[in-house]
Amino acid sequence: MASRGKTETSKLKQNLEEQLDRLMQQLQDLEECREELDTDEYEETKKETLEQLSEFNDSLKKIMSGNMTLVDELSGMQLAIQAAISQAFKTPEVIRLFAKKQPGQLRTRLAEMDRDLMVGKLERDLYTQQKVEILTALRKLGEKLTVEDEAFLSANAGALLSQFERVSADLGSGDKVLALASFEVEKTKK
Repeated sequence: MASRGKTETSKLKQNLEEQLDRLMQQLQDLEECREELDTDEYEETKKETLEQLSEFNDSLKKIMSGNMTLVDELSGMQLAIQAAISQAFKTPEVIRLFAKKQPGQLRTRLAEMDRDLMVGKLERDLYTQQKVEILTALRKLGEKLTVEDEAFLSANAGALLSQFERVSADLGSGDKVLALASFEVEKTKK
């Protein structure tokens, strides 16, 4: 009784993080097994996963509107889900690290990619896409970017990432984030 909901809030947060991790792992596994699946099976599974993310996002919205103590902790998850739904981020690992607010691991991933590019283990296009995603995530987490990173981001950020940046610039614009997510989900259904 003395916890005044702290235990319950902690448990709810843990359950939500586990559900988000499961969905992000499902997306990552799907991408890794893409070659083993036929196109229809891949598209259907991806569509189902994105629908689950959309439903999860709706649940978060309801929780956030009814319990103000959870708003700040859940805002990062909501933005990560919106990014996944809008497909601004194509790398589930980046989405997961962004949702968990782990800039150190994002920077480690970036260093690994730099190394992989230099030894020819990573294609330039994939490197560029993932570096843009990581730099965008770092910026959203309030991390300082180098002048070189800012220039790289400006030169390579696509329309979806730019749209994500504009819409999510203010956490108070949750309705706009959800509207964009709904729009992107509807586009994928067509």
